[in-house]
Amino acid sequence: MSETRYMISDASRLVDVEAHVLRYWEEELGLPIGRNEMGHRYYTEEDIRLFRHIKGLKDGGVQLKAIKQLLPELEKGDVKLEGLLARASGIPVSADGDTAREERMQQFQCIMSRLIAEALEDHTEKMGCEISTQVSGQVIKEMDYLLRMKEEREDERFRRLDETIRNSQKSRKEKAAIAKEEKRKWNFFGQKKGQAV
Repeated sequence: MSETRYMISDASRLVDVEAHVLRYWEEELGLPIGRNEMGHRYYTEEDIRLFRHIKGLKDGGVQLKAIKQLLPELEKGDVKLEGLLARASGIPVSADGDTAREERMQQFQCIMSRLIAEALEDHTEKMGCEISTQVSGQVIKEMDYLLRMKEEREDERFRRLDETIRNSQKSRKEKAAIAKEEKRKWNFFGQKKGQAV
């Protein structure tokens, strides 16, 4: 009796993952997947069952490193997926219904904690970017305002300096004109015009 062999496309459809995922799991977990005469992978029913268990563990949040440690039990085939999930999560396995419910609740809480932490991290990152943008805009406006005020003060200072220089020049011209007029009034000998000698 010959065993059924599946090509990678059929196996990926049966396991409900992409073909590259099967190749990745094979490589990471060191799985002995058979090859045909042409070197193409082929998968047996046992391989499909093993990949379905791996997918169930991955869907349960178990990392490949932990799955690799559980591989000997997975290859036996008589282990329940819930028990493996609990072992991978570090939760003791129990046949009691209440304890199993509590275990599932702990798993749920663990998953929710991770989801909330990721959401908060994303939200914090987005808020940081938004705040940074707003602060940058406000800083630019404030710098613009301060530069405008500085320019206005400098313009005012130069206007007053220019006015002072013009007044000083005007005053000197007036004094020079008065001095010239006084000098003209004095005659050659130092007498004022119209005075007797």
